[in-house]
Amino acid sequence: MALPAVPPIDRQPDPRMAPPSAAAGRGLVLWLHGSAETGEQSRAQVAPYFSAVPELRLSFPTAPTTPIACYGDEVITAWFGIPGVPITATTARDEKGVLKAVEHVHEMINKEVAAGTSPTNIFVCGLSQGGALAIASVLLYPQTLGRCVVFSGSIPLSKSFAEKVPPEARKTPVLWFHGMADGLVLFEAGQSGCAFLQELGMACEFKAYPALGHSLVDEELQYFRQWILERLGISQGTETARSTSPS
Repeated sequence: MALPAVPPIDRQPDPRMAPPSAAAGRGLVLWLHGSAETGEQSRAQVAPYFSAVPELRLSFPTAPTTPIACYGDEVITAWFGIPGVPITATTARDEKGVLKAVEHVHEMINKEVAAGTSPTNIFVCGLSQGGALAIASVLLYPQTLGRCVVFSGSIPLSKSFAEKVPPEARKTPVLWFHGMADGLVLFEAGQSGCAFLQELGMACEFKAYPALGHSLVDEELQYFRQWILERLGISQGTETARSTSPS
């Protein structure tokens, strides 16, 4: 099924989002799915956007299954507990559960770094609860990562964690997408999250989509792809040439 087209409202990009002059080595996109989904479902939707980019590897882990109280103890995949829906700007999460999930993500990142991937070529991304986990993991990681991309997410930690955000983590650029018609993670949660990051001195580009609910659309994924390719120093023309060259 084709993804619906939704015109975005763009804010001026922060000049700190400009890519470095060169990016050495291969890159990794670590994608964290939303609750009740799987890594393979995310792979089917996201991976085609990077099929012509051999410099980039994609990882789609799947969250463990757990009973969720607000869903009548239904057992679903989830990175941490869900206190209730919709998620608002003031929703409190079980921070112990969030921090446990962050530790798991940090283990995945550390494994990549140990294998020789530069931290600045690691992109932590996610949708919904996965987006919340992505930004929490970036905020608490001791090094600057390539970039963080949040789709329809929120900040799952209280503002008291601001003092625990390492100086190097604050240098990781963030791209945040959010639909203004999102009924599951309210638009106010996205706005509040971006404002919190900016209070930390972080570069956060926020893209709002007036008619978008709680889903991914082609415009988001196209922009997301280009944002990552810029960090790796890959031009759109180079990628197009690869995808159209004879085998």
